[in-house]
Amino acid sequence: MPNPAPPIPITKQQALDLYFLEHRAKLLDLAAFLDRIDRADGTADFRLDAFRDATKILLDTEPGRARRVQEAFSDHSETPIPVAPGKGATGAQPPSGSGGPSSDAEASDSNTNRGTP
Repeated sequence: MPNPAPPIPITKQQALDLYFLEHRAKLLDLAAFLDRIDRADGTADFRLDAFRDATKILLDTEPGRARRVQEAFSDHSETPIPVAPGKGATGAQPPSGSGGPSSDAEASDSNTNRGTP
């Protein structure tokens, strides 16, 4: 187990006073995001699964949550892929054997950048 992080130079009460409202707003934003996904038609892909798995880390009491959430979204493969499945990052690791998300957004995005108005 890694060494615990050193304490920050303020009290828990000071940290709450300084940062609570900012992070309350972020949590409400995440709740609204999940509500939008729930109301949307179609099926979700691996990114929603990764997101839900990462939120579980937030609720545990073990130290190093920020590192563990980052690792939950990271690609841990060591072998390069021959061809990228798209032109950008997806923000989460697709399941093994998956080429990443297949969405209408990718198809429309590739049509948008062709120089036509």
